[in-house]
Parts: sequence; C-alpha cells; structure tokens
Amino acid sequence: MKNFDVFNGDADGICALLQLRQAMPLDAELLTGVKRDIQLLDRVAPEGVGRVTVLDVSLDKNRQPLEALLQAGAHLFYCDHHFAGDIPEHPNLEALINTSPDVCTSLLVNGHLRGAFAHWAVVGAFGDNLDESAMAVARTLDLDADTVDLYKRLGTYVNYNGYGAVLEDLHFHPAELYQLMLGYTEPRSFVKDAVSSFERLEQGYEGDMSSAADLLPEWESKSAALFVLPDASWARRVSGVYGNALANATPARAHAVLTRKSHGGYLVSVRAPLEDKRDADTLCRQFETGGGRAAAAGINELPSDQLSTFIDAFSAIYR
Repeated sequence: MKNFDVFNGDADGICALLQLRQAMPLDAELLTGVKRDIQLLDRVAPEGVGRVTVLDVSLDKNRQPLEALLQAGAHLFYCDHHFAGDIPEHPNLEALINTSPDVCTSLLVNGHLRGAFAHWAVVGAFGDNLDESAMAVARTLDLDADTVDLYKRLGTYVNYNGYGAVLEDLHFHPAELYQLMLGYTEPRSFVKDAVSSFERLEQGYEGDMSSAADLLPEWESKSAALFVLPDASWARRVSGVYGNALANATPARAHAVLTRKSHGGYLVSVRAPLEDKRDADTLCRQFETGGGRAAAAGINELPSDQLSTFIDAFSAIYR
C-alpha cells in the first residue's frame, strides 16, 4: 500500500507537515505545488492507497477525491483551517478542521502534537500573517527577541516562495524546501546550516517587494483599497506577501491585490482588515474559482469583464 503526504506549498502547509513527520515519520510520496494549487487530492488514484495526510487545503475543494479514497479503503488525516462545508462522517477519516481566523494548520498540528515541535508552528503562523498567534506560542518556548525575529522572517520568506502561477516562478519547489528543513527540529538550526538557501529566499523577497514599493491603489475607499500588479514573475511571487504587508501597515483597511494574467483576467488575493478578520472567503466564494478563509482568501481566475462586479462586492462587504 502506498502512502501520500498532500500539503499546500506555503509556509503553513510545509511547517504543518514538518511537525507531523518529525513526530511520526512515514514513508510517503509528497504531493504539493504552488500556493494556489489546492485541488491536490485529484492526483491520488484511490487504488492501493494506505494512508493519506492532507494539510492546509480546503476539504470543500477536494470533496470528490476524498470520498473516492474513503470508499476505496484509504485512511485519511485531514487538517485545515479553510472553508470545508459538510465534513463526511467515516471511520477512516480523522478530520481536524477549525476555521477560526486566528488559527492556521501549523497551529492545529501543534495542538494535536501537544507542542512537541512548536518552533515550526511559530514559523508557520508567522508565515500565515498570524503574528499574535505566533507570539503566543513563542512565549511558551521562552524565545529571545532575535530568534522570534528570525522565525518571523523565515515564515514570511517560505510563504513568499509558494506564490506563483507555475512552479518555475518559485525559487524552490515546495517539496524541496520541505526536505531541506526536515532534518531540523528547530528552525534556527536550519538557518545556521543552510545559509545559502535562506539568503536566496531573503534576497528574492526583498528584491520583489522593492519592485512593488511604489504602487498606488487602482481603486480605494476609506475602508478598502485595490492594487493591480503586472503580468510578471516577480509580481506573481509577491502577490500574497504584498497583501500581508499592506494589511499590517493599515490594519483597519481591507486590501485586494490583483495580478494580471498572461491570457487575460486576474489572480486575486484578498486580506480582511486585521482589526476585523471576516468575510474574505465569503467575498471570494462568490466567484467561480474563489475560496480561502475569513481573514485571507483569493480567486484563481477573475475574468476581466468581472472586475467591476468584484469591486462592487468588495466595497459592499468592507464599507
């Protein structure tokens, strides 16, 4: 029987799996991709499957292959914080799902493991822009200020690496980055030993963020703002972390970052106000390829002729 580890290619998905596999090693095939590649269970043929671990991808977006795997006799552990819809009841399914805006998959796994590898949970939470939640766990570890800053930077950089239209946009394949980190129970040891990898992420992040530094809103109101990035690799890489940076800079405001796509239309990232983490997923699910969670969500394909509809819906939710 073959086992699979299926995980989102961002910091939260990677750090969740790091904790699980350091606690419970398992010979499993890795299935991941760019941040927006979330229908990952479609890649698992149901026949001959033993255990499948699914981390940080919406159950609602993977419902049909999940049910097919359960019917074929596979055992699944499913941990996530995105909109799930109805969760199937099945003796072979262990579902740990919490859509609270202040949790992420890394934090859920940390609770599941009773803090056994909590350093990686801190990195994952910082990567998901959950600074207060990350700090709460960091305080239990008695980390000094320099280590907390390092974990925040690492989480941000790993999260940044997951964004792109295709794997070729990324600095590292997410599975490669996971494997580089797997041998380290503490992230600071990884950074110390893998200096060139850390610097590659850091330099890429800083360069791409500098390219976005002078952007002005294409549309704005008192409570929301919309930015448009060009069709370029740097823009695709920076779309999510740029939205986080905007949210951190003006926490009372909602933000939408739209990246132009080569064939037309937009990739959309939405961040709810940090002071009112609600309805980003409600907004994005109004569009065919939308999904996410209350604090942060997105749309994979927003047609150009729906831009005004999106702006109307965006402004209506965040008045």
